[in-house]
Amino acid sequence: MAELKVEPIESYALSNKVKVKTLFSRIGVIGCGTEAQGIARIASWYGMEVVLVGRDKGCVEVALDGISKELDKRIQSWGLTPSEKRAIMGRIEGSLECSSVADCDFVIEAIPANPETGHRDLVERKRIFRDVEKVVSEDAIIATNATNIVITELASELNKRERTVSLHFFINSPEAKIIEVVKGLYTSDDVYERVCKFVEMVKRDVIPVMESAGIVSMRLYVVLLNEAIYTLMEGIATMTDIDKTMRIGLGMRFGPFRTADLIGLEKVVIWMDNLYEEFGQQKYKPAPLLKRLVRAKRLGMHTGAGFYKYDESGNLISEDFLSMKIG
Repeated sequence: MAELKVEPIESYALSNKVKVKTLFSRIGVIGCGTEAQGIARIASWYGMEVVLVGRDKGCVEVALDGISKELDKRIQSWGLTPSEKRAIMGRIEGSLECSSVADCDFVIEAIPANPETGHRDLVERKRIFRDVEKVVSEDAIIATNATNIVITELASELNKRERTVSLHFFINSPEAKIIEVVKGLYTSDDVYERVCKFVEMVKRDVIPVMESAGIVSMRLYVVLLNEAIYTLMEGIATMTDIDKTMRIGLGMRFGPFRTADLIGLEKVVIWMDNLYEEFGQQKYKPAPLLKRLVRAKRLGMHTGAGFYKYDESGNLISEDFLSMKIG
């Protein structure tokens, strides 16, 4: 009887060694707030695996639940099917360890602001950048989601500063199919081009921006809001009519007051303070009425009241602010 020859089949199998990793097949998102949830949802929607890193288990669970509820809204509006939702959620992995982003080729820091101060801790963000650099590959990109002038400072303590970049996702306006991509002092052309490719992959248009306080969107918007507030305070028109004028007359999806409520008034004030400190121009100084609302903890839709009042689901229920005396 002839000897039976046994040939090992391992060489014919798909192993980790021969798997081809495509660009941005797996990305990391550090943070569990609204912005981080939005970034994770957008990336996963377009087929990317996402590692969502939070500070504790409860934070991660809340974030995943928030993403799930946002997808449910899309199902209700016939923009998504339940099976598509399951596939999207299946591509998002929650984690408590920064080391879990080691095999990601793109990591975005998006930690939420302190609820008391409205500021995102710069020291903490620098630490995150350093921790991420320790675990990712040499060609991985490290980014932040921001509207202020921080990417060069965040990159200043890294070994490979040229791998850093800043983006601004329009999370509060998901229909806005654009992302501002900010080139810092150290950002290399190659990294910038790759990030622009990522933006194209999630079906957004790139708005190229050089590093500057407020970049484009917030620098223009806060001046509009300030002028709208002064127009209201002078009694020229009511708040709802000012919003209606800008919405219907000039094509804004929401007027300046509703937009401020969606963003969060405390964030708007921080942006304005940053711009005022940077440029020293009066047009960036927060209007007194805006500061009054922030002091009164009427911070916008997420607190149930800002310029307008909202129910628990964020639906407009009252314009009671109009009954308050202004001046």
